[in-house]
Amino acid sequence: MSARRDPSPPALPNCCAGIGLRLPHAAEIAATRPRLAFLEVHAENYMAETAALDRLLELRRDYPVSIHGVALSLGSAEEIDRTHLGRLKGLIARVEPVLVSEHLAWSAVGGAYLNELLPLPYTEECLDLFSRHVGEAQEALGRRLLIENPSSYLRFRHSTIPEAEFLSETARRTGCGILCDVNNIYVSATNFAFDPSAYLDALPARAIGEIHLAGHHAAEDADMLIDDHGSRVTQPVWELHAAAVRRFGPLPTLIEWDTNLPALDVLLEEARHAQALADECRFFDAA
Repeated sequence: MSARRDPSPPALPNCCAGIGLRLPHAAEIAATRPRLAFLEVHAENYMAETAALDRLLELRRDYPVSIHGVALSLGSAEEIDRTHLGRLKGLIARVEPVLVSEHLAWSAVGGAYLNELLPLPYTEECLDLFSRHVGEAQEALGRRLLIENPSSYLRFRHSTIPEAEFLSETARRTGCGILCDVNNIYVSATNFAFDPSAYLDALPARAIGEIHLAGHHAAEDADMLIDDHGSRVTQPVWELHAAAVRRFGPLPTLIEWDTNLPALDVLLEEARHAQALADECRFFDAA
């Protein structure tokens, strides 16, 4: 990766709502420069010298950028892929993101990368392993990571630690932050009949560094919700997000939309709604 340096990117502004940067919208964003707090990209789409990386570096002169990794496989029983970690470090050096995040999941085995974020059992052994991998990644990157909670469709019988407690203990041991995906909490809570507000209450407020919002759909052949990032945020998720904002404050909040991409205006409308909730929280805090 080239060592060429670019002008330093801006810091996060007072507004907090951003959107995921997807290729079909990149040219329109570059031309119109809509008001957004930040843009977020999947790291693995920008690890080579491409026109997409050049466009990202142009946009980050005007927008803070957040990097969201999907393939570091921190929950794998194997060691971290040092080659992939090195590529991520190189990308971070080029983009100088305001936030860097990954997942409470695994996605690689035996040198093969799977196109899924797979669950791990929440046991003491897995907590030790996951915390070690998070610590190693943060040391190599020289950055604090935010770890995102997953959406759940199955549970391991021998899991002994609630997910929110697993995340909280990882943050305590490693100093990492937590990316609170509100839609994922709602999907998992619906699928396994637990209280999503209680999940929020179990997270350490000081560790939360970002919030994600997205759409989901009901599976046709099973009684469960699927986190597909392919539609507007639903009203129950907006209500849970309002509870998260009241608990954690107005944090950087991302509208994720990865399938069935709409017009850019739809994404911007969703971001404005998230921003309005944050502004309302600031108003009541100041009152």
